[in-house]
Amino acid sequence: EVATFSGGCFWCTEAVFLELEGVKTVTSGYIGGETVNPSYSDICTGNTGHAEAIQITFDPNKISFGELLEVFFATHDPTTLNQQGPDRGTQYRSIAFYENSIEKEVIEKTIKELLSNKSYYKITTEVKKFSQFYLAEKYHQDYKKKNPYNPYILNVSAPRINKFKIDYSELLK
Repeated sequence: EVATFSGGCFWCTEAVFLELEGVKTVTSGYIGGETVNPSYSDICTGNTGHAEAIQITFDPNKISFGELLEVFFATHDPTTLNQQGPDRGTQYRSIAFYENSIEKEVIEKTIKELLSNKSYYKITTEVKKFSQFYLAEKYHQDYKKKNPYNPYILNVSAPRINKFKIDYSELLK
């Protein structure tokens, strides 16, 4: 099965989900805008309507859509509108995409639970029907693995990933 999330910079989110048992592939790309086949420089303007996103191919016998959603909410800040850490703009907004009514229900139920148990005081994550997903350029794929000493990876991605590994060790490969 496939899940698609936008939780800020795809360099961070891709690296998190690649660590999960049952996740087969994670692909970085762009979704949610009007421009056909946008480039990274296009979406960085904030004018295309796209968000940086990841598409996760997973084995539902090993990890559920609900578990992926739990990791999604726990590994980014769903309370900030159009921002994740140092990254600002609509291309960094939080979006959970659904492909059918069951996934939509799971997303809405998860958000309701996170608010009712006071995990978050508000959630700005959009809940949207899946639309066209455009692959990001090749150099964005497996970015952390290919660029472990990039300052952004060291200062932003690595701390986020390390915290995730501690908090979700039971879900790791």
